[in-house]
Formats: sequence, C-alpha cells, structure tokens
Amino acid sequence: MNEVYFDESVILPDIHSATKEEVLTEMSQNLVDKNLVKESFIKAIIEREKEFATGLPTAGFSVAIPHTDIEHVNRKTISVGILKEPVDFGVMGDESETTPVRIVFLLAMNESHSQLSLLQKLMQLFQNEETLRYLVEEKSQKNIKEFIEEKLDFTKL
Repeated sequence: MNEVYFDESVILPDIHSATKEEVLTEMSQNLVDKNLVKESFIKAIIEREKEFATGLPTAGFSVAIPHTDIEHVNRKTISVGILKEPVDFGVMGDESETTPVRIVFLLAMNESHSQLSLLQKLMQLFQNEETLRYLVEEKSQKNIKEFIEEKLDFTKL
C-alpha cells in the first residue's frame, strides 16, 4: 500500500495561527491524531523549517511546502492548510527573506523519490495564480480535495 492518503480530514481550510510554528504544529498534530505520522514529526518539521525555509513567493498568494525526513512518517500523506491571515515563512533558498504565506502543503512522504516527484508537480501548480486564488477562497474541504486531485496525479507518486 503505497498510495497517498489524501481526504477531507487532512485539508484545513481555516487556520487562525499567528506564527509558522503554530501553523506547523496544528497541521502536524492533525496528522499525528490520525496516526499518519509519528509524534516525532511535529518537532522534526519545525526544526527542518528553521534550517531549510520552504516559503515560496508566488503570483497572488505565497505558499510553503514544509516536509521532513521519511522516518517520521507512517503513511504517505499531503495535508493542505489555508491560513485565514498570512503568516511569514522564510523564503526557500534565502532564509534572511520572508514571504507572507496563505497556503501550506505539508508533505509527509515515506520515500525520498516520491517527495521529489511531488515537489515538481506542486511547483507547476504554484505557477497558476487562478489555482492559488481558488484554494484561498474555497471553503469546502470536498471541493479543495477534488480540485487538488485533479491537478496532481497522485497515482504517479
């Protein structure tokens, strides 16, 4: 069983956290509660974000794609968080810069090659401002799930 776990329960369309640590903790705890990741995932994701920033300034709405090592993952999962208000994340490749993130794709991959494949697909998704606007404005978890599944072919990860 190696397919990506992705359902409405891992889509959080209304996050009110004020810091990136709070965002990452809230999203990670949701995955821990579902036994998709180990308890160690929470600390690992926050520590990795400090070392390797994942914020991407994109057209319209900035996104972040935090991820960590495969040993903290029980099942391959992607969680999507839509932030009520922007939260500053360090910019990927330039931690001295920050970008106001509204959409977080939290990746819990159990194989490194899946992570790379998924990152490439996500980068294509982030280049479309209309796609990002839809994600920020849509409130239905079901609609967000179907929209993302249509854009990212999970069967090829």
